Amino acid sequence: MNQTLLNDAVEQILGGWARARPDVDCAALGVAGRISRASRLLDRGVKDYFARHDLEPWEFDVLATLLRANADHRLCMGDLATAAMVSSAALTNRVDRLVAKGLVHRETAPSNRRMVMITLTDEGRAVVDELLEGHVADENRLLSGLTPGDREQLSVLLCKLLTSLGDVRSH
Repeated sequence: MNQTLLNDAVEQILGGWARARPDVDCAALGVAGRISRASRLLDRGVKDYFARHDLEPWEFDVLATLLRANADHRLCMGDLATAAMVSSAALTNRVDRLVAKGLVHRETAPSNRRMVMITLTDEGRAVVDELLEGHVADENRLLSGLTPGDREQLSVLLCKLLTSLGDVRSH
């Protein structure tokens, strides 16, 4: 690897370990540390974008999940939790907040009184439609330090890592 390219905060930490414990190969710390640091920096950028629109990133995620789900923009709580990658308990609190904002509607399924259905309201759809293009543009800005080829290569490598860690598609 070209060491001249590695001038980030993680490289400084690795240099410290190389001096303190030259007998330990800390290369894995560099990969994991960079993934973790990039995640925090990207999360901050996304949060800043949505804050400018009085929305939390998780609110957009739930609304976008419903928009992508099907033509009715409706999912049962269990399917929504799985698709949004959050626990049922966390989702209940999130749905409560989105209902209060008028962005989703909650109802009991007529065919199964134990099943709760969450539906995107017209206002919720308008929020997703209004913010999606700006969100994509902001993520492109956040990734502007990478060429399209770099992005594709990184995406493939991260997919490979996630799969190896057990993060697989739900059916």
